[in-house]
Amino acid sequence: MPFPLSPRTPSGPRRRTLLASAAGVAFLTGCSGGPEDSGVTGGSPSVTDRARARAARDSSGLVDEYDAVMAVHPALAERLRPLRDETARHAEAFGDTRAKASPTVSAPSSAPSPVPSSEKDSLARLAGAERALADRRAEALLDLPGELARLLASVAAAGAAHAYLLTEGER
Repeated sequence: MPFPLSPRTPSGPRRRTLLASAAGVAFLTGCSGGPEDSGVTGGSPSVTDRARARAARDSSGLVDEYDAVMAVHPALAERLRPLRDETARHAEAFGDTRAKASPTVSAPSSAPSPVPSSEKDSLARLAGAERALADRRAEALLDLPGELARLLASVAAAGAAHAYLLTEGER
């Protein structure tokens, strides 16, 4: 015999879902860009151009960090390669053509700081770098127009996820 549905079961979305959706819409609406989204002002790069260039540099630097760790600790390469390649795609999304995703580990193109001798310390340093960059990006996106703010928010969230994945293996 089937049990009748409780009369108290809501038929629509829950209140939390509606509040979260409303907050998301408000956030995205607040990030909408205007006519100042592109171009240059007075011969100098726009805020958007400078932010895009910095984000590309930051992601490329992080790719170099991943490359350095994988060169010193080859046993970590399989674990780090997907995160490194995604970070390279972030650099490309911001306009950097140097940090291409690669199937093999190569020497870093710039000189990152020395890699710790232990794998655990190397992972912790990478996680710290990902977390710090995600935090800076989350703060910077508040001052940016529309599409770039959304891209920066997405990449910041990915960086926070990378930091989690880098530390989760230790638990």
